[in-house]
Amino acid sequence: MNYLIDIREISKIYSIGEEKIYALNGVTLQIKKNEYISLMGPSGSGKSTLMNILGCLDSPTSGKYFLNGIDVSKMSDHQLAAIRNKEIGFVFQTFHLLPRLTAWENVAMPLIYAGVGKKERKEIAIRMLEKVGLGNRILHKPNELSGGQRQRVAIARALVNHPSLILADEPTGNLDSKTSYEIMGLLQQIHAEGNTVVLVTHEEDISLHAHRIVKLKDGKIIEDKPNNHVRIYA
Repeated sequence: MNYLIDIREISKIYSIGEEKIYALNGVTLQIKKNEYISLMGPSGSGKSTLMNILGCLDSPTSGKYFLNGIDVSKMSDHQLAAIRNKEIGFVFQTFHLLPRLTAWENVAMPLIYAGVGKKERKEIAIRMLEKVGLGNRILHKPNELSGGQRQRVAIARALVNHPSLILADEPTGNLDSKTSYEIMGLLQQIHAEGNTVVLVTHEEDISLHAHRIVKLKDGKIIEDKPNNHVRIYA
């Protein structure tokens, strides 16, 4: 079977003096294209380390990671940066928008690194903002937008390069309940359109939007099962 994500016996070890700390300890995980899964676990469980490796922000100490058939586990930082820009769209809890840029300019940032010309960048960015319901906010800067609108800009930016994987790290962490469910509804819509979504959260009710829930503890997967009670946003 062709998996989008195929990680085998991944470990991440940090050395503190003589002591070795296993942030991840022999994790094996496969994710098919167009799956929607949540990674759950308390602080210190390894879920943030796993997210960083899945997102090519960090490399494992040992083990293999194949992303879309490419072995990324031993790539250089420069190679990982190219893979990130092409294959992965990130949605962060703190939005990571550039304050001096307008909404469309923020969305267009990954296209600069992809070598797309300015006129086409703007056209694509505006289309993506319209897709997330912000066609009337293209010239607004982040400080002129609500938290939910900023997260929509971040989602538009994540989608702009048509990545293989959307990686959402606590995407509702800074939002109120009503706005959280709107953002989860948007992620659900993105998944329904054929995208693979990996959601990292410590909130049980947020994880219930995913179709499969993977739980970590002490650097190991302790549970991996389908979610038979998917929460539908309407």
